Amino acid sequence: MNRTIRNTSVLVLLLVLALLARATWVQFYEARALASDGSNRRTVIARYAGPLGDIIVGGNAVTGSRETGGGDLRYARTYKDGPLYAPVTGYTSQVYGQTMLEGVYKDLLDGSDPRLRSPEDALTRDRAKAGDVVTTIDPAVQRAGYEALGDKKGAALALDPASGKILGMVSTPSYDPSKITGSDDGAAWKALASDPDKPNVNRALRQPLPPGSTFKLVVAAAALEDGLYDSVDARTDSPDPYHLPLSTKDLTNESASAPCENASIRVALQYSCNTVFGKMAVDLGQDKVRAMAEKFGFNTEDQEVPVRAYPSVYPKGMDKAQTALSGIGQFDVTATPLQMAEVSAALAHGGELAAPYLVDRTTNGDGDVLSTHGDARTRRVVSADTARQLRSAMETVVTRGTGTNAAIPGATVGAKTGTAQHGENNSATPYAWFTSYAEGADGKQVAVAV
Repeated sequence: MNRTIRNTSVLVLLLVLALLARATWVQFYEARALASDGSNRRTVIARYAGPLGDIIVGGNAVTGSRETGGGDLRYARTYKDGPLYAPVTGYTSQVYGQTMLEGVYKDLLDGSDPRLRSPEDALTRDRAKAGDVVTTIDPAVQRAGYEALGDKKGAALALDPASGKILGMVSTPSYDPSKITGSDDGAAWKALASDPDKPNVNRALRQPLPPGSTFKLVVAAAALEDGLYDSVDARTDSPDPYHLPLSTKDLTNESASAPCENASIRVALQYSCNTVFGKMAVDLGQDKVRAMAEKFGFNTEDQEVPVRAYPSVYPKGMDKAQTALSGIGQFDVTATPLQMAEVSAALAHGGELAAPYLVDRTTNGDGDVLSTHGDARTRRVVSADTARQLRSAMETVVTRGTGTNAAIPGATVGAKTGTAQHGENNSATPYAWFTSYAEGADGKQVAVAV
């Protein structure tokens, strides 16, 4: 009997020690993860116990907070001009989480960021006063892009070529994030999530599509940098039509009367000659075209502005016919408006690409700066001479080519239009593209892709 009791006591002691060890592990090693778990109700209650910090555009808050008037979630998020700025702010919801800047900076905006804590906060364990996020968005640029797109499905992104500041980022159709911030907005959320037009998708960053003829700028840059042609005015070796290698098909041009046979890069951009750039891509080879595309930012998996952008892709493993199609921005080439704005920005800035960014600085609740973006981070993409030549050719597109509607009195404008076919047998409505830069009399520049 005594032996049985002794064995039972040892077993109970071991179980108690195991429980104590587990409790210690949870308390000291898993507490932080459990506390920050989005499904932890206490975390949600703490997040909405006070007003959230704000996202700032042009010196003014485009977000706010309102008292709920009941329940354990005392405050909910509000938005000013919600559909206009939704691609920038994203949303923060008591039920459905956070996206875009609201998600990237959620700890700063709810006061849980350790940088916000004062010695008094550490003693009392009170949540610190929330901080703010100051964006690079120019409200006039943002509104101009939003109104220009109107009821069309599309996106536009504007960059400052010298600094990389994102001045405007529009995606349409948009949505009003104010309608999904509360705890009883299930019907609005269901309608948003099931909308076939996907208004909650940021098309400027997260919907790569075939870039069509705008990609011809990348192929032209590769040809000039490689020395295949030494000038945008040199005649190319380009039959019209161009018989696709190892294929029974010919590559043709949109206009049979366009002077595309052996056309120079300038003329080929002016008339958007498929035959010239298809042949040029094959002559260069896919590896050289890919190398140039990657210098501009294609195939970058981890681009953050600080919101993560989906990668634009120039594929591998193509045959020569597919390489020809890639040279006109077709086959499996895809790009975001951010990427094509970067192409124009690099050419406008003398061949140097400034890394794009959306947030200028963050501040604490008293307005003191916590972090700043700092000086522009640039890299050389093409030589200054190649950039100069391609700018000249892009300006020809606007003065007497396919982009004449982009001309602005008093400004120098260079551009490239694009139409990307897709769908079975190219039967779907084509994607329309436009990438450009403009320089005013004061020397200020902007690069835009739509």
